[in-house]
Amino acid sequence: MSNARATRLTRRGILAAGGALGLGAVLAACGDDDGKNGGSESTKAAAKSGPWSFKDDRGTTVKLDKVPANIVAFTGVAAALYDYGVEVKGVFGPTTTKDGKADVQAGDMDVSKLTVLGNEWGQFNIEKYAALAPDVLISTMFDSAGTLWYVPEESKAKILKLAPSVGISVYDRQMPVSLQRMLALAVSLGADEKSAKIAEAKKKFETAAARLRAAAKARPEIKVLAGSASQDIFYVSGSNLSIDLEYFKALGVNIVEPSAKALKASGGWFENLSWENVDKYPADVIVMDDRSATIQPADITEATWKKLPAVRAGQVIARSPEPIVSYDKCTPLLDNLAEAIEKARKVA
Repeated sequence: MSNARATRLTRRGILAAGGALGLGAVLAACGDDDGKNGGSESTKAAAKSGPWSFKDDRGTTVKLDKVPANIVAFTGVAAALYDYGVEVKGVFGPTTTKDGKADVQAGDMDVSKLTVLGNEWGQFNIEKYAALAPDVLISTMFDSAGTLWYVPEESKAKILKLAPSVGISVYDRQMPVSLQRMLALAVSLGADEKSAKIAEAKKKFETAAARLRAAAKARPEIKVLAGSASQDIFYVSGSNLSIDLEYFKALGVNIVEPSAKALKASGGWFENLSWENVDKYPADVIVMDDRSATIQPADITEATWKKLPAVRAGQVIARSPEPIVSYDKCTPLLDNLAEAIEKARKVA
C-alpha cells in the first residue's frame, strides 16, 4: 500500500472515530507544489445562456450544454457561492448543528431551505441526490490526488456517475489563490465579477491583509499557535498545507511549528499531544478550530489547558481550518488575527 493511500485511510479513520476532529489536525496527504504563492447578492446571480465549461483544479474541464441550474455542493463551497449570488439545490457536509441551527460552515445560507444529503462525515444520501437531477457536483480538495471533500470513498463511484464534478483546491497554496479560483467558478455560474459588492469585498480583504502584515511586522515576537481540541488529544497544526496558515506565515505571522518528525508522521499537517503535554510549545496567541465537531475553548476542562499563559491572558481566538472561500468570509479571519496580535501581551 502506498504511503499516500495509507494516510488517506488514516485520515478517514480518525474522522470517522473522532467526529471530524479538525482538518489541520487529522488530514494526511501527499505534497503538491502548485499554487504555493500567491453576503449573498440581493438577487440571485444572473442565469447565463449557451454552453458552459470550467477547468477545475484537477485539470479536468467540465462541459455542459448550458450553465448548471441544479447545483449540489459541499456546504462550505455552497456558502462561498452564496456570497457571490449563486445558490445551490443541495448540500453535503456540516450544515446544521444538533439544535437545528446553521453550522459555522453554512455561512449566511438559510439552511431550512436546503436539501441536506449528509450532515456528517460518511453521510451522503444517493437517492436524494439523484432526485435533485443534479447538473454538477462541486467540492473542495485537501490533497494532491483530487479527492473531493466529504464525498464518501465507498460510494463515490455511484455518486460521480450521476453528474460531472468540479474540485477547487484548498491544499498547499495560499488563501488568495483559492479565493481567485472560487470567484472564477462563481463567475462562470453567473456571478457578476464587476459588481460593487464583489469589488468592495475584495478591497476589504486587501485592507485586512495589509493590516495583518503590519501587525506581524510590528510584533514579530508574538508567537501564534494553531490548535484543535478533542476529548483525548490536542492537535497543533503546522503552517504548511493549510491555505490560511500558509498565508498568515507569508504575511509575516510568527507561527508555532510542530516538530518535523511529528509533521512527517501526519503527512505534514499536525502533531498530536496528550493534554498532559499541551504546554509543549510556548505561545502568546492561540487560534482554535471553530468547527462544531471540535471542543471549543470555553468547554475545555483540562487543568493543563487552563494554565497555559495565552489562555490565562485571554489571548485565544477562533480559527476556521475549512474557511468559507469568499472574500467576505475570509476578511474577518485576517482582521481578527491582526487585532489579537496588536493587543497581545508577551506571555510565552
